[in-house]
Amino acid sequence: MRTRSSSNLVGESSPNPTTSNPKRRNRRRSKQPFSLEESPVDTMADQRTMAELLRAPIEGYAEAIVVPPILSEHFELKHSLINMMTSDQFFGLEKDNPHDHIRWFNKITSTIKYKDVPNSAIKLMLFPFSLAGAARRWLEKEPPRSILTWEDLVSKFINEFFPPSRTTNLRNEISNFEQRFGESFHEAWDRYKDLLRACPHHGFTELHQLDTFYNALNPTDQDSLNSAAGGNLLERSTRDVLTIIENKSKVRNSRNKSIVSQVKSSDVNSSSSSEIAKLTHAVNQQTSATLHDRYSQTISSNPTSSFRKSR
Repeated sequence: MRTRSSSNLVGESSPNPTTSNPKRRNRRRSKQPFSLEESPVDTMADQRTMAELLRAPIEGYAEAIVVPPILSEHFELKHSLINMMTSDQFFGLEKDNPHDHIRWFNKITSTIKYKDVPNSAIKLMLFPFSLAGAARRWLEKEPPRSILTWEDLVSKFINEFFPPSRTTNLRNEISNFEQRFGESFHEAWDRYKDLLRACPHHGFTELHQLDTFYNALNPTDQDSLNSAAGGNLLERSTRDVLTIIENKSKVRNSRNKSIVSQVKSSDVNSSSSSEIAKLTHAVNQQTSATLHDRYSQTISSNPTSSFRKSR
């Protein structure tokens, strides 16, 4: 009689492992050759050859600046406008100021008027012609269709060629401004205004600007401003102070010009007089020498007559 336990023992002591694990046998037999898996895009009908697929595309030349549609049918950029842009190009050098270039560009394009053509569209079309060198390469590297408005273009242009470090340096120069030794009032004022124009986004209020300039002057020019203000410049409004400074600068300018012209005219007169005196002296010397030679020749040719005359 076979017991339950003996049947289990017989199953466990089976010498053939493959017969005891049919799943492992089936897994080995089900291996298939390796093949590339294709994406749904690759399965689409594309009969191009590999050479055609690897060929450089002819698309992708979109410009960074997007010019809005122009409704005018007969609009075109004249060559004279393009030549005007290329006459004073911005190269992106360290000494170049992008703010000055934008001022010049706005001044030129503000005179261009076309019916049904926005001025901003004209600016977007003409601005690339005003760039050269590093500035043109910068614009070419901008992502396609990334500049949609004139404001976008100005913002990217200024941030590229007027970095924060340059702003910091100019702000320090404005805050630490001082009148130089021997520098006149109008020269100091012109130099101070040049610093403000070089960094229009300096962030200083008009009060701070005028206070900085006044404290940078020597005591003589400070007293002169106080006298022009009627005693104390600080008791006047900022608009009045600016007017007083501008008027004082113009007066000093005109006086210096008149003094310089007087000095130049006096120099010319004095030099002319000295030249005339030199010429007169030279002529007198030449005349005296000629008369002396003639007299000497007369004496040598007739010594008796000269002796009689002397007696």
